[in-house]
Amino acid sequence: MENSRFLDCLSVDFARLRAVARRSPAASVPTCPGWTVADLTRHVGEVYLHKTLAIRDGAEPEPWPPADLAAEGPLELLDRSYAALRQELETREPGDPAGSWYSPDPTVGFWIRRMAQETVIHRVDAELGAGEPVAPIPDDLAVDGVDELLKVFVSYSVGEWSSAFKEILDPSPGRTFALRTDGTAWRVHTAPGTFTVENGDTAEADATITARPAALLRWLWHRQPDDAAVTVTGRPEALTELHGCITIATQ
Repeated sequence: MENSRFLDCLSVDFARLRAVARRSPAASVPTCPGWTVADLTRHVGEVYLHKTLAIRDGAEPEPWPPADLAAEGPLELLDRSYAALRQELETREPGDPAGSWYSPDPTVGFWIRRMAQETVIHRVDAELGAGEPVAPIPDDLAVDGVDELLKVFVSYSVGEWSSAFKEILDPSPGRTFALRTDGTAWRVHTAPGTFTVENGDTAEADATITARPAALLRWLWHRQPDDAAVTVTGRPEALTELHGCITIATQ
């Protein structure tokens, strides 16, 4: 996807998230246990501000969040942080350096993509919490989101912080997963200390997940897709291993 397309998606999903948050701040968010929609709103505002400073200052600020943010209302923080984030994303080149935990791509472009994907998932959270219909996720954004989750979050995290995955991966006998959506497919291979992702399909898989792009993205992120929209085959222990890796990588 082009950076301009990510920014367009970010704008649409931010507006939807904000609208839901304004209507239902006290609603509980089932996909973020213990949070209300107001808590979710505050979290997104804190994330936006954190990435704004990572771009502006060239390093991710730590510790985070600062205590004084607690005095700011969730919607006020969200609006202020989003405005600051857009200012940074739109006045810098995508290839400009930025502070990032993802060492292969410490650039503004990385955060353009990441913030678009962060926002679409959290606006789904808000919709689920408020009991509102989940707005469509564009196919191109969803396919990119699956790719980002598998490669940037899980595969990179296993390589960098393998000790965090020992409990789930050390017992692995070595497994292959096939993920398929609308002409795009990924092969995932797991083993002790290993989570690799390749583009392309495979007929030999311990588990296969097939769905339209939005449903596949929501399934991988544990965001309650319609069960009928996702076809899952394979051994339960294999699926537990896949979901376990995703959960650890996205905490």
